[in-house]
Amino acid sequence: MPISVDIDVMLARRKMSVGELADRVGITPANLAVLKNGRAKAVRFATLAALCEVLRCQPGDLLRWEADDPAAEAVGAVGAVEAVEAAEAADG
Repeated sequence: MPISVDIDVMLARRKMSVGELADRVGITPANLAVLKNGRAKAVRFATLAALCEVLRCQPGDLLRWEADDPAAEAVGAVGAVEAVEAAEAADG
């Protein structure tokens, strides 16, 4: 899956259990496990915000994109550079 979830990393850094995080965020331990193990199809912004508040982190600390194909990652980086250059040229 191209999106990796690093909740385990933040739990370890904060020395917090899955049960405690689930209680403090207001979701079931089962739903947190689905998210933590990368099996979730979606996550509500409210849930992401609550996770970040409790873990004192940014969304990028919990979620990251990984290319399935290393060539796709290189093309994506080039595309991002071109998009920034085009936006800068349009701004004048």
